[in-house]
Amino acid sequence: MAREEASSESVTIFDVATEAGVSYATVSRVINNKDHVKPEKREAVLRAMARLGYVANQQARSLAGGRSRVVGLLVQGLESSYTGEILRGIDEELAAVQYDLMLYTTHRRKTKESIYVATISRGMAEGLLLSLPRDPAAYIETLRRQSFPYVLIDHQGIGDEHRSIGATNQRGAYDATHHLIELGHRRIGFITGRLELGCAVDRLAGYRAALDEQGIAADPTLVYEGDFLRSAGFAGARALLELPDPPTAIFASNDDMAFGVIEAARDHGLRIPDDLSVVGFDDIPQAALIYPPLTTVRQPLEQMGRVATQMLLKLIDDPQLQVERIVLPTELIVRQSCQAPHARR
Repeated sequence: MAREEASSESVTIFDVATEAGVSYATVSRVINNKDHVKPEKREAVLRAMARLGYVANQQARSLAGGRSRVVGLLVQGLESSYTGEILRGIDEELAAVQYDLMLYTTHRRKTKESIYVATISRGMAEGLLLSLPRDPAAYIETLRRQSFPYVLIDHQGIGDEHRSIGATNQRGAYDATHHLIELGHRRIGFITGRLELGCAVDRLAGYRAALDEQGIAADPTLVYEGDFLRSAGFAGARALLELPDPPTAIFASNDDMAFGVIEAARDHGLRIPDDLSVVGFDDIPQAALIYPPLTTVRQPLEQMGRVATQMLLKLIDDPQLQVERIVLPTELIVRQSCQAPHARR
């Protein structure tokens, strides 16, 4: 009972070690972000820190003056240039005002997301940026009640009361689909992103809106549910190309999946764009470098990182700021991965 009533200042590294069932050396390595800690032990320590409200001494010393000058960033992973471009914008904005960045990767695990948010919001940072969070409903109200500054990046559909930066995902997907229709395509495959994310839902809606506007009946067999990973693009393309009446074009909800589509098409002996047109979304740097260069929807990723950081820093200085939801424009980038469909042999 005494432990539950203790303030965060009275909780020690030994209390955390006891709570987590690990050695105090393990706790120290986790606090200082050192390697050689088993994932399950690291997670146990983070849970214990969150339960006890522990604030690491290094951060506590910086907070003695009232400011840590640290911003937390939560991302799903670092394997995609999508994250790298957003991170570049964030890093440059923070460097300009001499703030440090505390980066956490969840590897798409919802439990990690909640644990990391709880840890960051208990004194490790002054504010939090969340890029494509998978389960914000589990903790977002807690952050609001604590008046802890946060900004969502590229996550639509969670409510107008939350500060966020996004892009015109539905319009971008509409433009890409309309471009394929203008080229003469009528059977257009679509590989979705993870549909628990608002941006993925918006892109699917844009695809369907373009078909409907042109009087093209939506065929559910042409929609494959993906997850924004390259492997899903490959699997989705294989499934679509094996249909009795396969598509002449495939629109993937991000560039990584579009790269997977191109690999699968080549495995089927198809040439891009002679036999199959391919479109992506994001316009990450590799999109212009592959062969053929990828037609895609440019999302202003670096700018999204910059604007989200600017919004968060203003919120840290003035927690009573009016809620903003900024939506930046997308742009269709036409390259060489699309052309008019050939008559079927």
